[in-house]
Amino acid sequence: MQEKYIDETKQGEAFAIAEKAGNSKKLFLESYGCQMNFSDSEIVASILNEQGYNTTLKAEEADLILLNTCSIREKAEQTVRMRLSQFKNLKKEKPNMTVGVLGCMAERLKTKFLEEEQLVDLVVGPDAYRDLPNLLKETEDGRDAINVILSKEETYADINPVRLGGNGVTAFVTITRGCDNMCTFCVVPFTRGRERSRDPHSIIEECKDLWNNGYKEITLLGQNVDSYLWYGGGPKKDFVKASEMQKATAVNFAQLLDQVAKAVPEMRIRFSTSNPQDMSLDVFRMIARHENICKYVHLPVQSGSNNMLEAMNRQHTREEYLDLIEKAKEIVPDIAFSQDMIIGFCNETEEDHRDTLSLMREVEYDYGYMFAYSERPGTPAHKKMEDNVPADIKQRRLAEVIALQGELSRKRMKSYVGRVHQILIEGTSKKNENQWKGRNSQNAVCVFDKLDHQKIGDIVDVFVFDNTQGTLLGETVEK
Repeated sequence: MQEKYIDETKQGEAFAIAEKAGNSKKLFLESYGCQMNFSDSEIVASILNEQGYNTTLKAEEADLILLNTCSIREKAEQTVRMRLSQFKNLKKEKPNMTVGVLGCMAERLKTKFLEEEQLVDLVVGPDAYRDLPNLLKETEDGRDAINVILSKEETYADINPVRLGGNGVTAFVTITRGCDNMCTFCVVPFTRGRERSRDPHSIIEECKDLWNNGYKEITLLGQNVDSYLWYGGGPKKDFVKASEMQKATAVNFAQLLDQVAKAVPEMRIRFSTSNPQDMSLDVFRMIARHENICKYVHLPVQSGSNNMLEAMNRQHTREEYLDLIEKAKEIVPDIAFSQDMIIGFCNETEEDHRDTLSLMREVEYDYGYMFAYSERPGTPAHKKMEDNVPADIKQRRLAEVIALQGELSRKRMKSYVGRVHQILIEGTSKKNENQWKGRNSQNAVCVFDKLDHQKIGDIVDVFVFDNTQGTLLGETVEK
């Protein structure tokens, strides 16, 4: 498996950055969930850095503990609850310490956390991070503080995020917030609000700033990047009310990709996450046009069955999805795709399951993120549908999907063998400190022996001579 949209290795990761002189207070900030949350944590650290807080990796020395949370899967919620009860004990020793919950769980569980379980002093939703200084003043006066109001405007466009952790080579740049899609299994529209796009000028400036600071690859980030639409600000749903001038000068995702690729011509560009019904062929044309846009798209489908797609309110059919994939491969012949798949959704039959397996074979995904369905409170599916596929059947179907993806991954990795790839060195291999690891344009991880003159951030020509299920094995091609 490669780097996930929800990366299990990073769950609960705490970050620290260089201390700002004169700051006297300590912030312990832990992040859970998707890349969007990790990106949001950088915005939070930036805001609090200006309020006298330096980050720390030790919770026990913090004045302020913040958990940036996720509501997508039950496991993340259980982990956060466990962490909060640990911090509650810590607070007995340090009564002046403030503990807060940020992000998606904040909106959903605000009264439980604050009033019933009394685990936290502070609850802040994803659109209210600017309000943190005011909310912290409330807690200093002994009051619980809460702001989970979802905004139609907030994009944090003017805040230059502090880069937390990371390798100094790759960075996320948020371009949209919220989601309008209302998939029946998903809680995001209720925890992150309606979709709005960020000013393209501020995106380009952030990308240039990252290049000037030594970064070599950016991922344009959003719950649904393909529906990016800038027409002067405001929610995407209000575009119909825009003036003729606003409509004529609006910037869509393909145009934004074009602008970013030209603004930082040597920067590698990726994007995530895409949605099939919003993806236009113009995006693939941009990938074909610009050498620096990576030939890889994460294109979640969730199921290969039209019955399931309809029940999930996915707004596309199996046939439309496969047609999009086919046309994309014509425009960008060496493109790679990865998937998200939900197994055992409400009323899923064996035939629906077989449809998923056959779609996977047709697309030939490089890799995927596959989960058994677990209902999330507050979603349309939770309110109106019965989670009626027995657990043992879900697990058997999931095992079959994972096994098939393993076959497809090995086949796709093998297709890269015998060729030279441009690999961006991201760091040292976890298994061998004498080897580098990096990724090619198609997002496949490659490991190869280190040479003295090479360093993190270099883009190296590597001949791939073998592969495992998820990794390419290569050697540097000396110029």
